[in-house]
Amino acid sequence: MQVLSKLDAAAHFDRIVAREVPGRRGLQAWDALLRAHATLLRQLETDLENKTGLALADFDVLAQLAIGGGSLRMTELADHVLISRSGMTRRVTRLVHEGLVRRAHADADGRGVVVQLTKAGFKRLTVAAPVHMRGVSDLFLAKLDDEELAVLESALAKVTLDCTFG
Repeated sequence: MQVLSKLDAAAHFDRIVAREVPGRRGLQAWDALLRAHATLLRQLETDLENKTGLALADFDVLAQLAIGGGSLRMTELADHVLISRSGMTRRVTRLVHEGLVRRAHADADGRGVVVQLTKAGFKRLTVAAPVHMRGVSDLFLAKLDDEELAVLESALAKVTLDCTFG
């Protein structure tokens, strides 16, 4: 098996980038977005798990259920949490076993599945929410002024895709 030299690999990759992104316009912003997302999520996940024992993805499920009035159809929950339907099924199954949520048939047609926040789940959420929101405030909101937050929100709204995760 042949291996490219470091110079050949770098030059080839550089040509691809130059061809696809003329003038490399915006690539530093893209890199900054990816790095900020990764580092912020990593720190928020670590803090939440260390201080409450709750994974960030589990917190998101519990929070979305609370925001939804205590229950959501499984498909709505998956769309709000931004994970695949199969990923949501596995996560909800685990949260059911932990007693934090429960599954029920949808009242209207009986075919759909509704996920409901239990009292134990709500209690866990009320312990985790202040930890998470302090992290968001300290690591993100406190670093930006109101104008920067508005510009960032507007810019990200332009590139946010309307999609569901299969």
